Amino acid sequence: MPSVLTRAPSERLHNEDLAPLQEQNWTWYNIFAFWMSDVHSVGGYVFAGSLFALGLSSWQVLVSLIVGICIVNVMCNWVAKPSQQAGVPYPVACRMAFGVFGANVPAIIRGLIAVAWYGIQTFLASSALNILLLRFFPGLGELAHSHLLGLSYLGWMGFMIMWLLQAVVFWHGMESIKKFIDWAGPAVYAVMFLLAGWIVWKAGPANISLNLGEVKYSGWAAAGMMLTAVALVVSYFSGPMLNFGDFSRYGRSFAEVKRGNFWGLPVNFLAFSVVTVVTTSGTLPVFGQMITDPIDTVSRIDNTLAAVLGAFTFVTATIGINIVANFVSPAFDFSNVAPKHISFRAGGFIAAVASIFITPWNLFNSPEVIHYTLDMLAAFIGPLFGILLVDFYLVRKQHIVVEDLYSEHPEGAYWYQGGVNRRALYALVPAVLLGIVITLSGAKGVADFNWFIGCGVGALCYYALMKQRAAALPVSALAQGSA
Repeated sequence: MPSVLTRAPSERLHNEDLAPLQEQNWTWYNIFAFWMSDVHSVGGYVFAGSLFALGLSSWQVLVSLIVGICIVNVMCNWVAKPSQQAGVPYPVACRMAFGVFGANVPAIIRGLIAVAWYGIQTFLASSALNILLLRFFPGLGELAHSHLLGLSYLGWMGFMIMWLLQAVVFWHGMESIKKFIDWAGPAVYAVMFLLAGWIVWKAGPANISLNLGEVKYSGWAAAGMMLTAVALVVSYFSGPMLNFGDFSRYGRSFAEVKRGNFWGLPVNFLAFSVVTVVTTSGTLPVFGQMITDPIDTVSRIDNTLAAVLGAFTFVTATIGINIVANFVSPAFDFSNVAPKHISFRAGGFIAAVASIFITPWNLFNSPEVIHYTLDMLAAFIGPLFGILLVDFYLVRKQHIVVEDLYSEHPEGAYWYQGGVNRRALYALVPAVLLGIVITLSGAKGVADFNWFIGCGVGALCYYALMKQRAAALPVSALAQGSA
């Protein structure tokens, strides 16, 4: 269990939301439900289907998928432990490596990433909501002909309704979020299986294939593409993987977290991917064209009840992923910048409001922008991941001084120089710049591996710099954990 703070914490580092938990009551099922909410979305559906259209045979895709998601599972277990052990969220755990104030750098990076994706996912959910609105109120179709800032008035209506629905769930706090994701993930599965069953029935089992594209690769070429598929899986989960500590902190035990990760990642993602590709494959014989967007699929069903149920399901699914991946994270991240003035709720709403002003529909509708955005995200997230893991497992040897995570005392274990570990920043900058250069160079084949490259470079640089620091410190300082 996390330690009780015996010294008065600094107001610049502590508030009720950032404090170590004294009650950790999430079971493996709650973690499992978290991953279901993260995977079962429009974005997850499209991504899973895209893996089966890479030009590989179905068994090669399945092997790549399993390898990739198992890597994600291991990484999530590793990054989960410090937060579960101390009961602290991601930005507070970052204080160990970056310093009590330097941790604002990784916190802001993750927070800004979440803002962009929060807006995009809200836009995707609003597209599903608009199907519901037009089914019941066809007169609203007139609003689709007028536009403001690149989005129709109907689009604005759906977007703002979704924005408010998510805000209501979030406003009631983490307990409300836990209850929502506990039923949202299974509910989506139920409808997904029904949709897949209907598609198979309409298309005929003989017309279903696990290959969504022509098989183009064989031999070593196939091996290279399989590695790319593995990298894509890891990169897709890189955001929620980085700040998974925001949720693992609630785990009743580390064993419960690992069990939830196993069922929520390898088992769940594999099952969801197979259901996705079966459904997508069946759209060709049923509708005359292959449809990779589930919203488009349900909108074509000539049954109002089925279409409404499907659209409602994907609205629910996207609310789930948005809350767990893109609302909770900036709530903690922005609160960490000024704990005295920014609460968990305030941090979340800063992100939600900012997501409107970036006009996410313009980002999503530009494939080139999305391409560069994904590669850029990997360039930033990979190095952070490598630095945090090396610090906790190799430098700190899994030892956490919880009191010092909230202390401005110069002798604190995480004070370093003025509350900032410059060595962590020195390791972060070149690793990030390398990923940016790779992305801007147009080397897509290399940019797909930005997360792995950044993680490795960041980890190696940080470890080398911290070894130099350890060699320069007297034995007494090392024993105290002083900077």
